Amino acid sequence: MSIDLARINTELGRNAEGLVDWAIGLGQPTIVTTNFRPFEAVILHMVTRAKPDVPVVWMDNGYNTEATYRFADEVTKQLGLDLHIYLPRRSRAHREAVEGPTPALDDPRHAAFTEEVKLEPFARALRETAPKVWFTALRATDTAVRAQMDPVSVNPDGLIKVAPLLHWSSKDLYAYCEAHGLPNNFDYVDPTKGEDNRECGLHLAH
Repeated sequence: MSIDLARINTELGRNAEGLVDWAIGLGQPTIVTTNFRPFEAVILHMVTRAKPDVPVVWMDNGYNTEATYRFADEVTKQLGLDLHIYLPRRSRAHREAVEGPTPALDDPRHAAFTEEVKLEPFARALRETAPKVWFTALRATDTAVRAQMDPVSVNPDGLIKVAPLLHWSSKDLYAYCEAHGLPNNFDYVDPTKGEDNRECGLHLAH
C-alpha cells in the first residue's frame, strides 16, 4: 500500500478525528493499544466511534495500580471495548519470587525486565492480531523521542502507525473527556519507565 505520508501529515496531522476516519477508511486490519494511563479514554472513544469492533490491545504488565484496573473495567464496559489482554509469560509473583523487586533504571537487569513485561507481550499481540494499522495515544509532550515523531508513520515491517493525539495538550484531552462524559485515571505507574519523560522502549522497537 502506497501512502503519501507528507501529504497526510500536513493535511490531517492536527485533525485527530479526521485522521482516525482516514486510517479506518484504509479498510485494513486495525488495532488500538492502550495502557489505561491518564486520558486513555480519548483515543479509545475516538477510534471505537469510527470502528466499534476494533481490537483493543492492552499489555497488562501486572504492576498496575488498583485504580488503573478499575478504570480499565469502567472504560471497557462504558465503550463496549473488544479488549484483548496480553500478560507476561510469568506472573508478577513468579518473577519477584525468583528475581526480586523491580530493578532500578540503572540496573543492568532493567532492559530484560522491560522486554519481559512489555515488549514480548506486544510482539506476541502483533503476531496474533496481525494488524496493518496501529492506533496509539502517544503524545509529543511525553518524551523527546515522541516529540520528533509524525502523526502517521510506516514502520520498517510496513505497519502503519497512527497517533491522532500527538499534538494534543492535556487541556485538549480533558475537554474531550468532559464533552463526551468519559472517565479518567491519574493513579497510574509504568514500572518500565520509572520517570515521566523516559521512553519505555516500545516506540523505539516499533
